[in-house]
Amino acid sequence: MKVGVLLVNLGTPDNPTTPAVRRYLREFLMDGRVIDIPKWQRFLLVQGIIAPFRAPKSAKVYQALWTKEGSPLLIYGYAVQKALQDLLGSSYYVALGMRYQKPSIAQALKQLKEINAEKIIILPLFPQYASATTGSVHEKVMEIVRKWSIIPEITFIAQYCNHQGFIEAFAQQGRKYLTEENFDHVIFSYHGLPERQITKHDTSQTCLKSQDCCTTYTAQNRLCYRAQCFETSRKLAEKLSLRTEDYTVSFQSRLGKSLWIQPYTDETIKKLVKQEKKRVLVFSPSFVADCLETTIEIGIEYRDLFESLGGERWQLVESLNDSPLWIETLKSLVEQYT
Repeated sequence: MKVGVLLVNLGTPDNPTTPAVRRYLREFLMDGRVIDIPKWQRFLLVQGIIAPFRAPKSAKVYQALWTKEGSPLLIYGYAVQKALQDLLGSSYYVALGMRYQKPSIAQALKQLKEINAEKIIILPLFPQYASATTGSVHEKVMEIVRKWSIIPEITFIAQYCNHQGFIEAFAQQGRKYLTEENFDHVIFSYHGLPERQITKHDTSQTCLKSQDCCTTYTAQNRLCYRAQCFETSRKLAEKLSLRTEDYTVSFQSRLGKSLWIQPYTDETIKKLVKQEKKRVLVFSPSFVADCLETTIEIGIEYRDLFESLGGERWQLVESLNDSPLWIETLKSLVEQYT
């Protein structure tokens, strides 16, 4: 049996120019799972305000991120695809797609259709499930394959927030810093979401009702993105022998005036400096490849904020990228669902 594996990440502009970034922003932000407001309001917001005015600023940031080979997200995407293909062998066919821009999910699925894959495993490169990421990927896949005359068996992997291999791979990235230096504190910073995207899908009616709602990972909250982020952090802390008081879980990248899930990473930085935490190590375990949110936002912008407030040492732990243990983890996930 030939098994197709579809790896999917968020996406990247084709190049770091204003027109390319504008195209990317339009496709990304017009997704109703990303900005979950009525379509006409989303159209006016994205097409009339965000894309025209934000694209030139974002293009400058992407220029700082870009390498000679191109976008790091895409470079690591292809590297992971090749390494996983080599590890899985000829019984599998690994394709890479991006939710937005190129290579598209449609292009990747076409490859799997052409090799007559009898089963397809959809593996989003998002360890914690969110409607705006994994949910959007699954929706797009279903939108495409429902038009096929023959639909093979399809398995969707929703999350792997506490998978042993994933946790160990991230712990391995951080140990080299923790063994060589002394840090006053560790931050696990995750991409944020508007609170409404958490609460409106909460069937238990318990989400965000208290500050302690995510301190345990249970049958009630296992589908909650915030709870999954806290679960990842607890598992990582255990691997790294961190006490509860040694680390903080926080959320970055908030936009607009609505409430986003808390605590916020920038506010956490301010509190830590006031507490005389001058040397901080930062993980970003919602991103498995270094990108704008890790390299620029955490690695540069938050570092500058930290140092401007009196912090002395700010160190970002590299993401998993194409590390061997990460490839082994992906192999184990694929085989688990084959």
